[in-house]
Amino acid sequence: MNSSNQGISPALLARLAKRGDRHKYDYGHALVLAGGVGQGGAARLAARAALRVGAGLVTLAPPPAALIENAAQLTAIMLRPLPDADALRGLLADPRVNSVCLGPGLGTGPRTREMVTAVLKSGRSAVLDADALTVFAEDPQALFSMLHRRVVLTPHMGEFARLFPGEAHEMRSAKSPFAHRRLLFQAVERAQAVVLLKGTVTRIADPGGGSAEHSATGERAVPWLATAGSGDVLAGLVAGLLARGFSAMESAQLGAWLHAEAALRVGPGLIAEDLPEALPDVFRLIGI
Repeated sequence: MNSSNQGISPALLARLAKRGDRHKYDYGHALVLAGGVGQGGAARLAARAALRVGAGLVTLAPPPAALIENAAQLTAIMLRPLPDADALRGLLADPRVNSVCLGPGLGTGPRTREMVTAVLKSGRSAVLDADALTVFAEDPQALFSMLHRRVVLTPHMGEFARLFPGEAHEMRSAKSPFAHRRLLFQAVERAQAVVLLKGTVTRIADPGGGSAEHSATGERAVPWLATAGSGDVLAGLVAGLLARGFSAMESAQLGAWLHAEAALRVGPGLIAEDLPEALPDVFRLIGI
C-alpha cells in the first residue's frame, strides 16, 4: 500500500505533531453533540476520532436520559448532559470549548435545528454533518444565513443534493472534473463555509477560492470505507483538528487525508471503530 500526501504540504503535516512544553488546553476542547437513547453510537465514533487526532479534551453531550449508556462505553472522553439549546448556550460560554461537531446520530427534529442555531450564532468553529444538514433540507437558506468561514459542511452526495439541488443535478450529468469543481465553488459561494463533498474523489472548497481533491482510486482505493459510521469518524477528525487550531480548510484537507490513510492501514474487513485506532500508525508513517 502506497501513501500519498495528495497535495498536502509537508509543513502542514508536520503541524500535527505535539510539543513537549504544551498542556491539554493548548490543543483545544472539542464538543460533540449526541442523540437520544440508543442513538449515541455515531457521536461516540466522532468523539473518539476527535480525541485520537489530538484534541486536548473531548466532551460528548447527550440528552440527560442517554447519559448512562454513553458513560458505560467511554473513558477518556468526558460527558456532559445537555437537555436543550439554552444549556448548550451556557456550555459555550466557556471559551475553552472551541470546536463543535453536530449531526452524527443527532436526529432530525426541532431540537437539532435549535442546537445548530445556537452553535452557529456563537461563532464557534463547527462541523455540520448528517442530521445537522438534513434538518435544513426544506429551508437551506436559513442555514446559509448563519454560516461563517470557520464552519465545515461534510455532506455525501445525497445530503449535498438536499441543500444544493441545482448544483447536485448538474453534477450528476457533468463529465469533467472541472465542471464538478465549478459547481462545488458555486455551492460554496452560496453557503460561505467550507464544503467537503465526500465520494471516491472527495472534493473540498472554501469561500476564499481554495480547493483540494483527495482521490481514493487505484492503489489508494478504499472501498471498505463504505460501512456504517465511517463518515461520523471523518466529522470527528475535522472537529478535532479545528479544536487544535487548524483553519477550516486545513482541517477538511487533513481530515480527508487521515481518514483514507487510516483505512489503508486497516484494509478489508474495516469497521468504523478501527479508523481512530489506526491513526497512531499513520502518525508514525509521517514521522510525528
